Amino acid sequence: MDRKEKKLLECRQRFEYDKSLRQEYGIICGIDEAGRGPWIGSVYAAAVIFDGNAFIEGLDDSKKLSEEKREALYDEITEKALSYSTAYATVEEINRLNILQATFLAMKRAVNGLICSPALALVDGNRLPDIEIQAKTVVKGDSVSASIAAASILAKVTRDRYMKELDKKYPEFNFAANKGYGTPQHKEALKKYGFTPEHRQLFLRNLIAETGGLKEYGK
Repeated sequence: MDRKEKKLLECRQRFEYDKSLRQEYGIICGIDEAGRGPWIGSVYAAAVIFDGNAFIEGLDDSKKLSEEKREALYDEITEKALSYSTAYATVEEINRLNILQATFLAMKRAVNGLICSPALALVDGNRLPDIEIQAKTVVKGDSVSASIAAASILAKVTRDRYMKELDKKYPEFNFAANKGYGTPQHKEALKKYGFTPEHRQLFLRNLIAETGGLKEYGK
């Protein structure tokens, strides 16, 4: 079996995993997030429902795909999904609640945005958000479940587009490339230009302590 055949088999297995749960529960959705680690911006989540006939070749964990491939799959997912929803929790909510609870809030909003209510939600990882439907965690779910993999792509693409908008607003930080993660270049830009209103101050505590304080952007 060559690499292409192996990838196709793995993709089919993700759809078969969902199919087996659909036979037991009926409508299921996959949930995943993007943007827990960066120093800036909202955290995003997505929820996706497929019907029993859906198949998307190449569907995989968003982290294993190129940006170009994610963008192409985003269009196919939104075309073929029975329902999908993306949502976010703001920087203010991250600072107030902490990143885990803000992520759960974004997931809950994504589920609430679906046009039909699933009987079961599959959540990537090992922690469950407080949602009003039955849910189960799936460790490394974006490699196991087609609907989780699809949610991971929608969340990632949506957040990356948001970071490109922030890049236009704050070009000194190069957010289009670093996506807001704590790269050396991002760290140096913070020292030179200061923190923006979109920065997660909760995430900057160590840098603030290290530098003796950061100024506000534009001041």
